[in-house]
Amino acid sequence: MGALCRIYLVLLACWLGLGLGLGPAWAETRVALVIGNGAYVNTAQLTNPSHDAEDVATALTRSGFEVIKGIDLRQADMQDLSIRFARAAGRADVAMFYYSGHAMQYNGVNYLMPVDAVLTDEADLKRFVRVDDILNDLQQAKNLRILVLDSCRDNPLAETLKRSAGLSRGASIGRGLSKVEAPLGTIVSFSTQSGQTAADGSGRNSPYTSAFLKHIEQQSEIGDVFRDISSDVYETSGKTQLPELSLSIIGKFYLNGPVSVTVAPAASAPSQQHDPCDSAEAHWKAADSVGSIDAYQDHLTRFPNCAFAGLAKARLESLKQKTALAPTAEPRPGGSKEFDGKWDVTVSCTNAGKALGYSRTLSATIASGVFHAQDLEQGKPNWLTIDGQIPADGKTTLSARGTTGPSAYTVNDAAPGSAYAYTIDAQFERSRGTGKRNELRPCSFTFVKR
Repeated sequence: MGALCRIYLVLLACWLGLGLGLGPAWAETRVALVIGNGAYVNTAQLTNPSHDAEDVATALTRSGFEVIKGIDLRQADMQDLSIRFARAAGRADVAMFYYSGHAMQYNGVNYLMPVDAVLTDEADLKRFVRVDDILNDLQQAKNLRILVLDSCRDNPLAETLKRSAGLSRGASIGRGLSKVEAPLGTIVSFSTQSGQTAADGSGRNSPYTSAFLKHIEQQSEIGDVFRDISSDVYETSGKTQLPELSLSIIGKFYLNGPVSVTVAPAASAPSQQHDPCDSAEAHWKAADSVGSIDAYQDHLTRFPNCAFAGLAKARLESLKQKTALAPTAEPRPGGSKEFDGKWDVTVSCTNAGKALGYSRTLSATIASGVFHAQDLEQGKPNWLTIDGQIPADGKTTLSARGTTGPSAYTVNDAAPGSAYAYTIDAQFERSRGTGKRNELRPCSFTFVKR
């Protein structure tokens, strides 16, 4: 897989060289929004964020980024820069958002805090910036998206909101930030683990930003860069602060070298000659959004010698292996009956890029250890069926097939009625069970016996 991705990236680099001329390694468009909020009006001030933002902006500029920088931003200013960044990300190959300052989580949603924010009740959260919105803006970048939050500090205003919400409302106001799973093509790095708070430090920069500045310009693959940042923070903090890192990237990306591509002069070709790979990228995005064996096979049939053929072969082989290993829906002799009965299934999928999150429920039956759930009529838009065999220990892999519903809820805006398939790793107990989707987007499953 790694070799295939390297081949593709070299081909992409060659294409850039032919089309744009050989120049710096970062010939692609890079944009970054860097914010440091410390001069808070209604809560504890922070000394590091302004320095953090200044230094990070300088480092990213040296790495070829067009940097949008904001220091001690009020609500209106944060909104203005966020809008400006969203527009810039739409034309970028690489986009990064870096934030240093106060933040908090409320009912599992992460919020960034402008310096003039007040927090007397839940309605005041509208004055904050939702991390989910920033993450959605990042997804507009074509190749690589990076979200960095050095903001897991203790927020005194959270106590005010706790008192306002009251215990009877069931509000959840946790320490630090809630975990964010990186969508495909994205790196998410928090200064410490979800649910924990991070130290401000005593120097010019916070411990996390000090490590970030130390490593972000090194000539290593970007995944290794962020792993080095995490390791550095962990060691320098005396193993008390471990950054939260989630990577979901395919291939190798470099912000700084070692990219060196020699391109021979292009032979002139008749202007009317048609390139058979012209529409390969658009078709690949559509095939990958469906994520089925048929979709990947169709791409290979149409574009066998184009840039994404290697990825299509790898995805196809992976799906075939998982399908072969997944249990069949036919009962096996001596199958366990421990879980037999009627079950309710809840599917919960978080936001994935521009695709909105959703929840849906299905009715399921287990008979002689065979699991079957279905929602809507087969072949109709938004149809879903799940099948598999539940052994005595309750640990299994289920197979799901279906068709997409409204495009707003599907990755890469797949058309309604597009076929897809994926597998679910699940664990059943006596009357409950949990599961996790393995392909394309993060989804969790809850199984409850009636």
